Amino acid sequence: MSAARDETDLGPELPISDTDSDLNDREALKEQDVRNKATRSVAEEPAAKEEETSSSILESVDGHDALQGNDINHSDQYPFPAIGGAPSSADGSLSIPDDTPSLQDSIPSSTSRRARLSAYGRSPTPSLRPFDRRFQARISPSPQSSPRAVSPAFLQSHSRQVSVNSLFLPKEEDREAEETPWEVVRWTKLRKISGQAFSEVGKRSFGRPVCIAISTSIALGTSKGIILIFDYNQNLKSIIGPGTRAVECGAVTSISISADHTTVAGGHASGHIFTWELAKPAKPFLHIPPMDRRRTPDADGHIAEVGIVHLGFLGMRHTALVSADDKGMAFSHLATRGMGSVARSVKTVRILGRYPEATPNQSRQRKPSSVLAFSPLPLGNADHSSDSMGLVAMLTPYLLVIVSTTPIAQTQYKSPRPKEVAAHSAMTAALAWFPSVKLKISNPPISETSSRVKLVYCWSNLLTVLEIVEVEPSASNNTEGPANLQFRPRSRWKAEEAIVAVQWLGRSVLAVLTITQQLVILEDVALRQTNSSDLIQKHIYHVDLFSQQLNILVEQLDEEDASMHGVVADAFYMSFRAYKGRLFLLGFNEVTFGQLSNWADRLLALVEHGDHIRAIELATDYYTGKADKVSVGLPEDDSSRHHIVQDKLLEMMSASLQYTFGKNNGASFEVPDTVQLQELAGVCVTACVSIGRTDYLFDDVYPWFSEASSGETFLETLENFITNGEIEVVPPTVIKDLVSYYMTRSLNSRLEELLCHLDPRTMDLDQVTGLCKRNHLYDALLYVWNQALNDYTTIVDDLLNLIEVGKPLGADIDPLTQAQNVSSASKIFPYLSYILTSRVYPTSKAMEGSRATLAKADIYHFFFSGSSTGIPNGVYASQPSKKHLDSSFPNLRRVLDFDAPSFLSMLNEAFEDSFLNGTHDQINSRDPSMQLTDAQKFGLSVNRQWIVSILLEIMVPPRYGSEDTVYLNMFIARNLPKFPQFVLLRGHLLHQVLVGLCEYPTDDVAEDCQLSVEYLLSVYQPPDVQSLVPLFSKAGFFRVLRSIYRSEKEYARLVQTCFDEGPANGELVFQCVAECLRASTGLSEKQAEDVRKVIEGNANLFVERDVVKAATTVEEYAPTLHGVMLRALEQTANDGQELEYLRTILDPPGSFIGDRRPSIKNPNGDFIELYIRLLCDHDPHHVNEYIERLKVGDLRLEEVLPSLESSGVIDAAVILMARDGKVRDAMQRLTQHLDTLEAVLLGLLDAVADSPDVANTSEAVNDLVGSIQKFTRVGIWLCQEQTRSTPQQKSKLKQVRRAKNEDEDLSLNETLWLDLVDAVVKVTKQVTEALEAQHYSEVNHEDDHANGYQQQLDVSRISGELRTVVQEGFTALLSTTSGPRANEIVGADVSFLRILRAFLSRASAASPSLSNVRSVLSTVFSAYSYEERLLALANRLLDKDLFVHVTETDKLRRKGWRPLGQVCEGCGKRVWGPGTGGHVWEAYQKSEEANAAQKQQKYADRAVDDQSSRVLRSGKGKAIQEDAQRGFAVTDQLTRQRDDEVTATTQNNNDSAGNGGSGPLIIFSCRHLFHRMCLEKMQESGESVDNGRRTTSHGGSDFICPLCIST
Repeated sequence: MSAARDETDLGPELPISDTDSDLNDREALKEQDVRNKATRSVAEEPAAKEEETSSSILESVDGHDALQGNDINHSDQYPFPAIGGAPSSADGSLSIPDDTPSLQDSIPSSTSRRARLSAYGRSPTPSLRPFDRRFQARISPSPQSSPRAVSPAFLQSHSRQVSVNSLFLPKEEDREAEETPWEVVRWTKLRKISGQAFSEVGKRSFGRPVCIAISTSIALGTSKGIILIFDYNQNLKSIIGPGTRAVECGAVTSISISADHTTVAGGHASGHIFTWELAKPAKPFLHIPPMDRRRTPDADGHIAEVGIVHLGFLGMRHTALVSADDKGMAFSHLATRGMGSVARSVKTVRILGRYPEATPNQSRQRKPSSVLAFSPLPLGNADHSSDSMGLVAMLTPYLLVIVSTTPIAQTQYKSPRPKEVAAHSAMTAALAWFPSVKLKISNPPISETSSRVKLVYCWSNLLTVLEIVEVEPSASNNTEGPANLQFRPRSRWKAEEAIVAVQWLGRSVLAVLTITQQLVILEDVALRQTNSSDLIQKHIYHVDLFSQQLNILVEQLDEEDASMHGVVADAFYMSFRAYKGRLFLLGFNEVTFGQLSNWADRLLALVEHGDHIRAIELATDYYTGKADKVSVGLPEDDSSRHHIVQDKLLEMMSASLQYTFGKNNGASFEVPDTVQLQELAGVCVTACVSIGRTDYLFDDVYPWFSEASSGETFLETLENFITNGEIEVVPPTVIKDLVSYYMTRSLNSRLEELLCHLDPRTMDLDQVTGLCKRNHLYDALLYVWNQALNDYTTIVDDLLNLIEVGKPLGADIDPLTQAQNVSSASKIFPYLSYILTSRVYPTSKAMEGSRATLAKADIYHFFFSGSSTGIPNGVYASQPSKKHLDSSFPNLRRVLDFDAPSFLSMLNEAFEDSFLNGTHDQINSRDPSMQLTDAQKFGLSVNRQWIVSILLEIMVPPRYGSEDTVYLNMFIARNLPKFPQFVLLRGHLLHQVLVGLCEYPTDDVAEDCQLSVEYLLSVYQPPDVQSLVPLFSKAGFFRVLRSIYRSEKEYARLVQTCFDEGPANGELVFQCVAECLRASTGLSEKQAEDVRKVIEGNANLFVERDVVKAATTVEEYAPTLHGVMLRALEQTANDGQELEYLRTILDPPGSFIGDRRPSIKNPNGDFIELYIRLLCDHDPHHVNEYIERLKVGDLRLEEVLPSLESSGVIDAAVILMARDGKVRDAMQRLTQHLDTLEAVLLGLLDAVADSPDVANTSEAVNDLVGSIQKFTRVGIWLCQEQTRSTPQQKSKLKQVRRAKNEDEDLSLNETLWLDLVDAVVKVTKQVTEALEAQHYSEVNHEDDHANGYQQQLDVSRISGELRTVVQEGFTALLSTTSGPRANEIVGADVSFLRILRAFLSRASAASPSLSNVRSVLSTVFSAYSYEERLLALANRLLDKDLFVHVTETDKLRRKGWRPLGQVCEGCGKRVWGPGTGGHVWEAYQKSEEANAAQKQQKYADRAVDDQSSRVLRSGKGKAIQEDAQRGFAVTDQLTRQRDDEVTATTQNNNDSAGNGGSGPLIIFSCRHLFHRMCLEKMQESGESVDNGRRTTSHGGSDFICPLCIST
């Protein structure tokens, strides 16, 4: 278990004593701590500051502030009386590292304890849950979580913990300005070459250098077609080209040197290629001219005037070349051998690209292309199958292509441009081969002897490494053919900008040049950037070679197409070359070469710069491999690299120490500052640890610091390495200095931690053990004693002797000594816990198997060997031999007397170890030479049964009271269920354990005892469990009681237990009730009734826990108890809880969906009435919403009406009265309330002028106006609901004009509407008059108050709102009375005119002048008129738009369809156009005459129809009907006559058309043309099937295009 978990479980420290003596001791300790801090060295001050700011725990490292309380009062958490004494052993084991023992108090176990126990106190640790924790030593087991702060030597930028990438980063304030003291590349200018090639004379004679090639010679191609050859001494060896045709072929645009360094080739801007032997430069060795496609269209070759941009030799041959031009074409050239006068012939094969077309096809334009990068595979020093294939790699804007040229041209690999290329970036490309080379390996048969061929290629900012792997041919394949190669993309790297050139500097080092001329060095495989350098000052030569060819890709740039480029970059490849690890640059004015600085150069640069510390750091990283290896010239193999770097590192440390301490060449010695010494010590220790030379560290490095009186700095630095476990062996002399340093500064805890991490075999045991005992460093003492002497019990006896049990109560004992002894003795428990679980104390490392077993055996023998007065009954396991039981377990009694709870807690942890399973027979078989002692043999026989039996025998009264035995009972109860096969006890013993757990001494252990009882009852079933129920009840073990009652099905007592437990588990009682009363439980009626009686008897407690859950539970499982719960709530006089209870069962949130009411199991109207009354008092705004959801009969109106009226919820009262059928009374109550609102509003308006608070008065007026609007809408709802519910009557047709009696009685519905309208108009009239009168009075006076009145009361707005109310009323009335009429069913009960006349009559009777009423109604009707005009305008706009759309549709229909041809698709005869014949014109004339006759007939028929209608309107009686029938008969006769004529005319037209082979035409939307007769014949013959395509209608028949159907 981690320390964090332990701290969580254990809680805070025990309280500090408040006695005077303890206070004095604490003050003395504080003074001592202050003195210790004052004596700290300057080097330790940063560490102290770090500790103080990190946490309160670290504050206690060098003092006692944390343990002394720091004014923290723990008395609230531990309300026990405190006396002076020792801390809990558990607390001591988890205490914070301290230099001197802390002084803590403990808790007295009992007032009747023996006097000797008060000397050191006892610690039952009740609140610390002793059996739920794990002991933890105060020294952290892991270096990462060590409480010690980092040594000051590692707080600076030169710390060994700083990452490799930040090795050369300075401090924060100087980080941007400081740079590394070495150059990434050491550049050298070739002055002689530059002077000859770039001088004015050289330029005039040879031209400007435009390309470079590197081999054993340096070749420069110039703009005048000349090639200059220089050796490495910068001597001009050859001038190639003058006096030959080469100077007439334009500039040298590409250049290459053969693999044997004897031949140079140059490609020219005009398309010519020349090769020259360096030994015979007078004339060309080979000339490959461009081809004229017009003369030799079948021959391959470059086109004239197309520049050769790439050129290279294939393999070792001088006559095999490959080349590429800027038009995107590449060729392979192979020349034959010339014999005498026979010239060499050249065979050229095209390997990439297409020739430009003489007549380009405009419909299919070819993409522009060019060869952006090009390189043949060079030869390495190791044979590879690809050497004979003549591989050539080419990069175009679209593809990577690798072609083999031998024996035939064949594409081997092809890859498109990656999608990861940055969008719209610069178009660049670069590639470079690395051939197969021999590897230096130690095991040739196992490892590969040569490297793989690699190709690096770049598109824009994306770099990819491609490996070529040779696949072994199978037995069935022909091994004589070309090799089978696989191309595997291995790794990819993305740069920040486009890459223009790339070269291999070594097998694993890449040089990358970006578009801004930044040089980036990459290590292969991981593709990690190691260095970068700016080459902008080198002015590298570059030229635009491809933009003219590829400009279309830029000019047609699509911003949405991420694959397009923004610009075509210049070419750099001809100026950026590498040869044998050196870079050569061709600039505009010079030629330079550079070489990467190696690891020795960088170390030397740091030393020369005076930074020895960084030099040692860097050398250490070179040794460990954390820094760059390959790029600085170090081998990747660790052993080889270690051999190279180690000696250099030792030399640098020696020189740095001599320089620092002034012993270098007799230089004057100046004491360096502390920070420098800390950094030097840190890097030296790190270096020695890394190379495994701690002997050099202590024999050579440490003496330098010690002689310079700086040993303290070295020891401080050494501390962190020791605690991290990096250094375990330290010479005795250094240990002596280390102990002396920390002891003189009272840093005891830090010294103890160091000793626990060192190998004790190198220590002086007498010195260390004496030191530890004198200073109470028992953690270190235990560690040293165990590891050095393999003794695990002697030191335990020493710890127990510290307790001094035999001292009498009144003895004069120094409190500090007592506290130290008790604190040291308490370490026995974590020590035993570690050893008995196979861990080294206190480092927590795992112990070796046999050593751990023997250590456990010794400890178990130490405590559990001795004579026994008797074994308790119930012990069945085997017991040790009685010859070992000479005493009554004295050591066990001693530790139990000291702290029984902690010892039992330790045993609880030890019980989980498999050692106690008793299987140790194989220990001798593993090591036959091992001789076991009798004690070890006895210890190996100890098991869990023996331990439990011994504890039961010893821990008995009167020596051990209940405050101790209760922990034994807990121990047994918890371990018996875990190990039932190893621990067997009789039933009466387990019964005693249960009784002992119920009789716990203090309430603090009650929860632990209850948990232990639950453990024990899981495996033990008492024969009479009911006899234990009183004990459990008295002890308050409610969980145990619930478990018993649940198993015995005593549900009433189960529920009663939940009530007895108290409010601690508030929700438990509801869960228990639900569990008992749910149907699935299967309770009988009597059992359920008993449970309900328990709930009824505890109703007050039930609702006090949670009102909402109580209501929900009762509603679900016991709805008959609602009344009981409400009475219980009524007794509390808390209406809020009562309302919440009723809301839960009657109106829960989300219970209503639409008009559906909630499902209430007890539909008691009293609850609803009570709920409404409570709502009126507490939430009146919700009353109306709730009442609207109720149904008729749910409540009694007379019970809730007084509450509704008293709370002002009139709308709810109106709704309820209307539901009870008292509509007239409801309207009367509503109008009365409107009158009341009117009176109040008029009173406010009258007093507003004299009111001191006009703002509040205005707000009240606005609220009243809003109330009038609200209740008006309630009245409208009431009238509409009444009108809708009244059945309509069927009335006879009445005369339009009928005399009406002004005083006739109105119907109920009309009366309701009249009362509402009259009340609303009355309120509006009265208020409007008051507003106008007040406004007129104020305006006439024109005083200051009038201005305030105008500002606070918006007269026009108030009047407008009131008129809107009247308008809403009349609008609702009109919508009700003007509904649609059908079958003479009209709303006879409600007539707008009768209501209006009655309203006017009532208004005239009330007031002789209707001027005010007229103004109100005129406003209302004006609004209606305005709305009417808006509607009319909207209709006109809609009609206009409709007309426009219809017109457009009609135009489209009139356009018609144009047929595809001039012949009928059925018969094939011409039907229109030239050559049709005169019969078409004749048929057209007859058709027009027939149409004219039809129009005249229509006019005649219309006249007859008009005459018949007039006769019908003017006649009477039966004559009318007869004339009408006659007229209809005449009309029918005329219609039949007209149809016959039309049919005859059509038939004549058809006949005439048929004679001429024509007739009516039909054209489909598909533009196919047919004669109608032909189409009918085709359909009759079944040639077409209707599938829904191309249909048209003509003369009532639907036609389908047969041609479209057939397709």
